[in-house]
Amino acid sequence: MPDRSFSRYAWGVLAAMLVVIAWGAFVRASGSGAGCGSHWPLCNGVVLPRSHRVATLIEFAHRVSSGLAFLLVAILALWAGRALPRGHLARGAAFAAVLLMITESAIGAGLVLLAHVATDQSAARIGWLALHLTNTFFLLAALALTAWWSTRDDYVLRRHAPGPLLPLAALGAGLTIVLGITGAIAALGDTLFPAGSLAAGIERDFAPTAHLALRLRVLHPVLAVATGLFLMFVGIVAASRSPATARLGRVLAGLVVAQWIVGSVNLLLLAPIPLQLSHLALADLVWVVLVLVTGAACSGPAGERVAAPDPAALAAAQR
Repeated sequence: MPDRSFSRYAWGVLAAMLVVIAWGAFVRASGSGAGCGSHWPLCNGVVLPRSHRVATLIEFAHRVSSGLAFLLVAILALWAGRALPRGHLARGAAFAAVLLMITESAIGAGLVLLAHVATDQSAARIGWLALHLTNTFFLLAALALTAWWSTRDDYVLRRHAPGPLLPLAALGAGLTIVLGITGAIAALGDTLFPAGSLAAGIERDFAPTAHLALRLRVLHPVLAVATGLFLMFVGIVAASRSPATARLGRVLAGLVVAQWIVGSVNLLLLAPIPLQLSHLALADLVWVVLVLVTGAACSGPAGERVAAPDPAALAAAQR
């Protein structure tokens, strides 16, 4: 029997990480990334800052929450090593989460030490943001799979997953990472170059002298529509696969629609911070559910037979 307490803890760590990520986005959106100066891991050169500046308090709170998240992930891996047998899929995913948490911390330290925070407009900051976003997505994937695979003791990887779901989900994951990177760049542009109106913002994006973050910002809504449609197709394919993937496919499609709505309102209202955070939270949830679809496609209980989807049923679902 699976360790239900471990599984509940794993889901809790995933939820806590989503909150920490949202707070990190608030640090960027509020321009508080330099609140602790160029010091890391200390804040303005001390362990406990005495400054009452709002930016310092926001950044320091983020560092504390990130440290607590690191501790939660470390406990998850230690617990997995003690409670789960060698070869258990959740055990490997938990160990991967620790490694990704280390690289996440290193990237965060690099952003601070290289001053790629607050009002920094360097092109290098965009590269670091892309790296940060990618690592964060892989960290969420490791935590989500730890939680998912810990619900059963007999999950095994399938060498040959029938049907097109696995390659489609894997392609969707790649597209979602690219979409997330453009979203991070768009959010950076909103922070560094706030516009007085939607028309003025669009005009600035296409200006010959526009900053790189603004020139790349226009890619995000186009990719959001294209990637969203593809992910909805993945959800349709998932619905024809098994009861587990069918539920996940429906959730994925619903999240995509919600993301389109929030993203559109965010654009029209010139990206207020609450909508930026809501948009990010939905993006993270889309990613987590897509990872679970991929995990369900490439793994399952030992001895389970999963048939390829019926082409006629798939065609009817697409219509």
